[in-house]
Amino acid sequence: MKIVDFLSPKCIRISDEEMNKKRMLDMLAGLAADETGLDKRAVLDALIERERLGTTGVGRGVALPHTRLPDLKKIFCAFVRTKPIDFEAVDEKPVDLFFLLLVPEKDGADHLKALARLSRILRNESLAEQLRTADSCDEIYRLIRENDSDE
Repeated sequence: MKIVDFLSPKCIRISDEEMNKKRMLDMLAGLAADETGLDKRAVLDALIERERLGTTGVGRGVALPHTRLPDLKKIFCAFVRTKPIDFEAVDEKPVDLFFLLLVPEKDGADHLKALARLSRILRNESLAEQLRTADSCDEIYRLIRENDSDE
């Protein structure tokens, strides 16, 4: 399983908007709704509920908001880079790199494999810095694709 199997270049955004955690989740839910046809409110509610269980801000400026959705047909991923915001990350540092992962409710093992894949490539600090300085969404996609190997 590779990230590029479920991340499309059209699902990558670079945002200069002022954000907070709720606004970021709303933006991610809107992007997912636009691309999957799911109800934005249902996606947002699921993401908020997941955050109540514990933050998906994994540290070092990275968050992996994720949830399962009953009406989703296949894994969906989106990426947003924004100005650093307080996302209640485990290291208490601001977050600027967001990978959204939505998984069909019945796909238990795929959910874990996809999260593991995202975590593995984001542990690459060099890649994270390149994602922070990339000039375009196309460049971000290229960087992810090039670092999405089965090492």
